[in-house]
Amino acid sequence: MKATPRCVWFASTATALMLAGCAARPDFKAPPPPGPRALPATPQATAAAPGVAAGEPQRFVPGGEISHQWWSVFHARRLDALIDKALAANPDLEAAEAALRAAHEGVLAQKAAYLPAVGADLTATRQRQAGTLAPVPNANVFQYSLFTPQVSVSYAPDVFGLNRRTVEQLEAQEQAVRYQQAAAYTTLTANVASTAIQQASVEAQIRITRELIATETELLQIVRRQSAKGYSSGLDVAAQEAQLAQTRAALPPLLRQSAQLQHQLAALTGAFPGEAPAAGLQLSDLELPRDLPVSLPSAIVAQRPDVLQAQANLHAASAGIGIAAANRLPNIQLTGDAGSTALTLGRLFGPGTGFWTLGAAAAAPLFDGGALRHRARAARAAYDQAAQQYRSTVLAAFQNVADVLAALEQDAEALKAAAAADRAARTTLEGLKVQLKDGYAGYPAVLAAEQAYGQAELGLVQAQASRFSDTAALFQALGGGWRGAAAAGGDHGG
Repeated sequence: MKATPRCVWFASTATALMLAGCAARPDFKAPPPPGPRALPATPQATAAAPGVAAGEPQRFVPGGEISHQWWSVFHARRLDALIDKALAANPDLEAAEAALRAAHEGVLAQKAAYLPAVGADLTATRQRQAGTLAPVPNANVFQYSLFTPQVSVSYAPDVFGLNRRTVEQLEAQEQAVRYQQAAAYTTLTANVASTAIQQASVEAQIRITRELIATETELLQIVRRQSAKGYSSGLDVAAQEAQLAQTRAALPPLLRQSAQLQHQLAALTGAFPGEAPAAGLQLSDLELPRDLPVSLPSAIVAQRPDVLQAQANLHAASAGIGIAAANRLPNIQLTGDAGSTALTLGRLFGPGTGFWTLGAAAAAPLFDGGALRHRARAARAAYDQAAQQYRSTVLAAFQNVADVLAALEQDAEALKAAAAADRAARTTLEGLKVQLKDGYAGYPAVLAAEQAYGQAELGLVQAQASRFSDTAALFQALGGGWRGAAAAGGDHGG
C-alpha cells in the first residue's frame, strides 16, 4: 500500500513528538548548602549595660524566624511610617518590579514556540498575459484577476530540547531578576532604618555639642576674668580658646551630615530634597529587641537574595550549555498550507479551487569552521565562571553575617564601657556641684566636669546608635524577610 502525503505527515509528527522528551544535557542541580561550621560560634547573649537605654542584653536564637516587617521589632511608629512610604514610592523598587514583569513576558514569549504557528493571508492580483503565450487560466483569457486566500501552519518539534533549554534559561534569568527585586526590597528597608537611626544619633550629637559649646564659652569667659585679675595666665586662656574652637569645629560636620541624611531619606522615600520627610525619630523612640534570630547556614543560602540570584545565574549558565549542544544537532521543521484560488471572489472555496501542501524538512550543520564547537566551549566556561561567582557570593554572605554578629557582641561591650564612663562623669559633675555650693570647689572645675560629661554623653549616644544600626544590619544580612513579604501577598518582595 502506497503511503499518502497525509500519512507521511502524521508519521513525521508522531516521531518528532516521541523524540521531544529528549533534551541536550546537563540537567541543573543546585549546589549543596554550606555545613554547620560555616559560621563561627556565637555567645548565647550579649553583655548588658544596666540603667541606660538600649543597654539590655540581646539573646541569639538559632533558627529563629525573620518577620517580613522585621523593622517592627524596634516598636517605633515614625520608623514604620518612613519604611511604608519608601516601599510605596521608591523608584528603584518600582524599576525592579518592571524588570521582573519584562522578564516574565520574555519567558511566555519563548514558550509560544512549543505550539504551532498559524498564519492567514489573502492575495488579490490583476494581471494580463502576453498574447504570444498560452493563457494561464483554463478560461482562456489573457487578462484576469486572481484571488488566493490561504492558511499556513508551521511547527518545529523540540526534538533535541533546544526550545526547552532556552525556556529553562529564560526562566532562570527571570528568577535572577526576581531575586534582584527581593534584594532591592531588603536593601531599601535596611537603608531607611539605618539612615533614620543615623540621623537620630547625629541630631542627639548636635544637641550635646551645642551644650558643650555653651559650657566651654562660659568657661572661657571665667578664665578671661581670672586672667584679668591675675588668677590665671594667658596660657590658660589660650588653652580654653583652643578647646572651644575644637568643639565648635565639630559642629559643622555634624550639621552637614544631618542634612545629607535628611536628603538621603528623601531619595529613599521617592521625594526630592525639598520634600524630605520631617525629621522626628529619636533614639529614645527605639526599643532594642531582646531576641535576635540567627539562621542556620542552610537557611541563609535559601533566604539571601544575592545568593539566590547567583544560583539562578548558575542555572541559566547550565541551560546555556544545553542550548549550545542542541544547536549542533538537526533541526526539524513541519509545514502545511491550505487555501483556495479563483478568478472571482464568488467562486472561492468552490469545487476545484482548493489546494494544500504538507512538508517536513530537517537541517543539520555540517561545517561551520568550528563556530558551534567554540560556542559550546564558551558556554562551559561561562558556567565555570558562574559557579565561582556563586561561591564568592556565598563566602561574602557568610562573612557579612559573621561580621554583624561580632559587631553586635562588641557593640554591647562598647555600650557597657560608654555607660560606665557616662556614670562616672555624671557622678563627678554632681559631686563638684555640691562642693561648689558648699564653697569647696571653683566654678571652672564644675564647667570642666560638665565638659567631660558632655563628651561622655557623645560616646554613649554613638554606642547606642551602633547597637540599633547593627541590629538592623543583622536582619539584612540574614535575608531581610522578603519571603515573608511575598507570602503575605504584599506588592513587594517578589
